[in-house]
Amino acid sequence: MTTCSRRLFLLGTATTFAGAYLAACGKEPSAEIAATEIPLGSAIIVDKVIFAQPTEGEFKAYSQTCPHQQSLITKIEGLTATCTSHYSSFDLATGEVTGGPSPKPLTEYGVENDGETVRNVSS
Repeated sequence: MTTCSRRLFLLGTATTFAGAYLAACGKEPSAEIAATEIPLGSAIIVDKVIFAQPTEGEFKAYSQTCPHQQSLITKIEGLTATCTSHYSSFDLATGEVTGGPSPKPLTEYGVENDGETVRNVSS
């Protein structure tokens, strides 16, 4: 019969939890929204995805996570998204940095649009 010490049990539990946590965190968010709910010339945040409609019928999807220090972007004004943690700002037509300390643009996702629903897909 094999015995399991308290230390071995705790180590195994921590390892299992860490593996599950990393697997979940490494997955890109998935979201969908009715195309009519994405404002023209602006954007909306759904389940950690920023959906933008720069021009009529053109949809973009970006990660809500700021590339600077991984805070969540929470401010949208027109086609500008701003991370209020350190004030990096991004153009939602292109994802490019328009101000602040972020060294990289937003992570862009592919978009599926069936005419009614818009969803992000892995690029």
